[in-house]
Amino acid sequence: MVRRRIHLETSALASAVIRALAFLLGAAFVFYGVMLVMLATKVSPGTVDEISGFRTAYDYLAGLEAADISGADRAIVAGVGLLVGIGAALLLWRALPRPHLARHPLLLSAEEIGETVVRPRAMERVVELAALEDPRVTAARARFDDDGVVLNLQAKDAQHLVEILRGARSRARESLEHHGLELETVDVTFAGYEASTRRELK
Repeated sequence: MVRRRIHLETSALASAVIRALAFLLGAAFVFYGVMLVMLATKVSPGTVDEISGFRTAYDYLAGLEAADISGADRAIVAGVGLLVGIGAALLLWRALPRPHLARHPLLLSAEEIGETVVRPRAMERVVELAALEDPRVTAARARFDDDGVVLNLQAKDAQHLVEILRGARSRARESLEHHGLELETVDVTFAGYEASTRRELK
């Protein structure tokens, strides 16, 4: 079975609104949970009602009759309900995950008779070979996705690790530009240290 990396894209606005609503709902649960604890510990119901306002709001709503609600009130409630419903539907649509394959060919040019593309593994190999030009790099593994290339390195010189990582990234960028491959980012990660002698291993 072929394994593929999948990216899930969601709307930042929808995520922020959903998190805010979840926070408010959680805060309400916590607040009224504290009120229940206060009642269970024999705190005066009047004190709890002054803090929460639950009984006041309940009595007011329970005392409403049909004559107390005017046509304008009904129109406002209906309009607000319609707007909330539309807004919730839009947020739901924007929040639905949209999966897509993380690795895909890079289109270099498109002409009438065809197009030129570079497969993901080819771009990864270009970056790996550029990193292995440094003899201090013992292993290199690249992974291409929508955000660029992630390069994992193993090295045998721990004292000059920063220099090795910066050099690998610089050579990878130069090699990609030399082959006409334009990528936004090249991230280099130190994946492991391989000692060349027993003294280094200690």
